[in-house]
Amino acid sequence: MFQPKIPTMPQPSGLVTPPAVAQPTTITPGTPAPAPAAAPEPSRPVVQLTPGTAVALVGAGTAVVLVVGTVLVSLLLAVAVTSASVAVCAVVLRSLIASDAKRR
Repeated sequence: MFQPKIPTMPQPSGLVTPPAVAQPTTITPGTPAPAPAAAPEPSRPVVQLTPGTAVALVGAGTAVVLVVGTVLVSLLLAVAVTSASVAVCAVVLRSLIASDAKRR
């Protein structure tokens, strides 16, 4: 059941032609081909940085940094609040268990 099945090669049907034989050709020296002309470089649009666009880029970069910083600080604050609440719960549970053990 788990043995691999190896496919069998089917037998060719019909007429089988032998492969064509390539005949060697002789090369006669002639005039060298002219060198191809250098293709002109495609002109790309040049980005001009004006003072207005520089201010816009600086403003956008500052906004991105402020947003990312706010998100990271809020995540850090969420982790700190969660860990503080878990610590308070642990202290309360420990005191409840300790006071229950003293009563017995």
